[in-house]
Amino acid sequence: MCQIPKTQKAAVIESHEKPVEIKTISVPTPGPDDVLVKIEYTGVCHTDLHAAEGDWPIPTKLPLVGGHEGAGRVVALGSNVRDLRIGDAVGVVWLHSACMTCEYCIQGRETVCPNQHMSGYSVDGTFQEYCVARASHVARIPDNLPLIEAAPILCAGVTVYKGLKETEVRSGQFITIVGAGGGLGHLAIQYAKAMGMNVVAVDTGDDKRKMCVEELGADYFVDFMKDDVVATVKKVTDGGSHGVLLLSPAERPFQQAVDYTRRWGTVACIALPAGAKGTFSVFDLVLQRLTIRGSIVGNRQDLAEALDFAARGKVKCHYKVQDMETIPQVYEDMHAGKIAGRIVLDMRNH
Repeated sequence: MCQIPKTQKAAVIESHEKPVEIKTISVPTPGPDDVLVKIEYTGVCHTDLHAAEGDWPIPTKLPLVGGHEGAGRVVALGSNVRDLRIGDAVGVVWLHSACMTCEYCIQGRETVCPNQHMSGYSVDGTFQEYCVARASHVARIPDNLPLIEAAPILCAGVTVYKGLKETEVRSGQFITIVGAGGGLGHLAIQYAKAMGMNVVAVDTGDDKRKMCVEELGADYFVDFMKDDVVATVKKVTDGGSHGVLLLSPAERPFQQAVDYTRRWGTVACIALPAGAKGTFSVFDLVLQRLTIRGSIVGNRQDLAEALDFAARGKVKCHYKVQDMETIPQVYEDMHAGKIAGRIVLDMRNH
């Protein structure tokens, strides 16, 4: 049993007008239904940047410890917790808790529970050495999946896996993934290929082209800075993509997607560019029987399935390991679109 200290290092947002600061704070105490997790690795998600800047219409708590892709081990149990043990490998995820009694929770749709709490947003998250998590909602990480590889699956992985399911694209059909070279997109390519889909990757730059096609197996690459996206996707898919997964934090892809979606196809919207609007032709929407739907993370079953793909070697995150102190620079690189794959913070040596 590990010795739990009184204080710890954490990346704290005191104000949305100030940069994140590395501070010494108290180690939290788990409530009756909670566990305390010693975080070993945590991914950095674009949502963490939105939380730091406060540019979404849902306010965060302040001060706030961000992060929601934390993989670690249980070091303390709340008095009501019976199905976890000290030392268990678990993941702290975006959905910290849901009420479990509303109409959405009863239907397994807890990700839209109106009374939910979100890690690194409405409750403190994983950019700290020790994090409190609700026992009912932590991920159970398979024994054969290293914690460093599990961390990015806890949000990026399950989010794109759920989004692919929402497109209803079947094996042998075309899926177009916009933002394919990013932290979510490069995982989406692998899930899509593992599910038997033909992948059109949309992004820009030779590095991302190489990663998407040569390393991850995308069937086509469309460079949005050089190519006519709509015309090129329609050409390579022989009439339009059966499904579209929108992962780019920019507005224009949301405006374009309907124009290259095949009749009876589905556009799944995942990225949340601040203040963005989507417009489309109602005539085309109706006459072509198109579907546009939002998709946000996944429920606990989706999470278990997404982790299983990774545990079986079907999906592997491309990541770069950095220290927690580099979070301000990570956010700058996110703004500039410089990050290929995922940044994972090593939290073990603070």
